Amino acid sequence: MNRLSTRDLIPVCLLYSSSGPYAALGQEAIDGALAAIAEVNADAGFAFRLEPVIADPRGSAEQYAVLADAAIRNANCRHVIGTITSWSRKEVLPVVERHGALLWYAFPYEGYEASDQVIYLGACPNQHLLPLFEYAFPRFGGRPFVIGSNYIWGWEIGRIAREFTEAAGGEVLAERYVPLGSAEVEHLIAEIREKKPDFILSNLVGQSSNAFIKAYSALGRQDPEFSHEVRPVISCNLTESGLAGLGDAAAGHITTSTYFDGLDTPENRDFKARMAARNGARPTTSPYVSGYMAVSILAQTIADAATDDPRVIREMVTSRLYSTPLGPLKIDPKTHHAALRPLLGRSNGRCEFDILESAPEAVPADPYLVCADVHFPPLKIRDEASAGLSRPPLKVVK
Repeated sequence: MNRLSTRDLIPVCLLYSSSGPYAALGQEAIDGALAAIAEVNADAGFAFRLEPVIADPRGSAEQYAVLADAAIRNANCRHVIGTITSWSRKEVLPVVERHGALLWYAFPYEGYEASDQVIYLGACPNQHLLPLFEYAFPRFGGRPFVIGSNYIWGWEIGRIAREFTEAAGGEVLAERYVPLGSAEVEHLIAEIREKKPDFILSNLVGQSSNAFIKAYSALGRQDPEFSHEVRPVISCNLTESGLAGLGDAAAGHITTSTYFDGLDTPENRDFKARMAARNGARPTTSPYVSGYMAVSILAQTIADAATDDPRVIREMVTSRLYSTPLGPLKIDPKTHHAALRPLLGRSNGRCEFDILESAPEAVPADPYLVCADVHFPPLKIRDEASAGLSRPPLKVVK
C-alpha cells in the first residue's frame, strides 16, 4: 500500500453521459463532482489533489464498460464516480470487480444488489418507493398505472410497485414501457384516459419523462379529471433538472428524493452558500449533489486512510460519519449502502420542489427488502371500483 506524499495527484474517473437521452442528469452530476474536486484541490488540508478524468458514454450502455476499463487501465483511475441508469451500472460492475477498483454510485436504483466494489450512495426501494406509496395510497387510492423506460430500472420498480400494491389490497391497472429516450407517449395517454387510474407511477427517464409530463399536463388542461390534484404523476426519480424546459407542465408532480434545494438544514445552508459563491444563482439539484457528495466522501476517506487503495478505502468508508448536504451520513459495512432520509416534494413550476414530508431520521438501506412487515395507511376509496380494496399487512418482497 502506497502512502500519500504531499499533494500527490490522484486520478478519478467521472463516468457520466453529458450527451444522449439523459444528458441533463449527467451534466449536473459532472458539475457537482467538479465543484467538489475544486474544493479539495484548493484546500491545503488535503495531502493530495484530485485529477478528473471525464468520460462521456453518450447514453450508450455498452460504452460505459469500455470507458471505465480505459480509465482504469490507461489513466490509472482506482475510483470511478458515475453511472446513472442501472443498465450502465451493471455494465461497469464486472469491470471494477475485475480490476479491484471502486465504483461510487449515487443515484436511486431498484435494489437487489450489493457488491464489494461499489459504494451505494443513492436510495433503494425502502428509501424511495415505499415512502412514496405510503404517501400516495391513502390520498389518491390504490389503483396506479405504472409506466417506465424499457430497461432494468423500469422493470424492477414496476415489479416491486405491483407487489406493494397487491399486498396493500390495491390493483395495478397496467404496466407499460417505452424504449429509453423515446418520446412516443400518445398510446400511454390514451390508455390512461380510458382506464382512469388513481395515480400514475412514472419510472421514465430523460427525454421520455419530459415527453410524457408535457402530454399528461395537456390532457389535464383538456379534462379536469386528469388534473394533478385528482390523478397526479408520482415518481422516484424526477429531479429539478428534469423539470427544466417543461414550462407550464412543470408544476404539480410528486416525487421522492433524499435531497431538494429547499432542504432547510445547517449542512445544506452552508453547502448552498459555497455553491452560490461558485455558481451564482444556479439552483442546486439532486444530481448535482449526488456527484458532489460522492467526490467529497471519497476525498475525506482518502485523507483519513492516507491512501487511495480501494481495499483500504472500502473498509474505512464504513467506519465513520460524514457531513454532507443531506445531513450526517453513514454507510453500512455489510451492504455498502448509505442510510438516507426520504423526502417527498411537489414541483412548484419554478424547477423546484416544495417539501411535503420528510422522515424524522435517516432510514437504513434494505436493498433486498428483508425487513419486517410494513403496514400502509388506509387506502382512499375513490369510487365503486375501489370499494372492495382491503389492507392486509405488506409482506416481504422476495
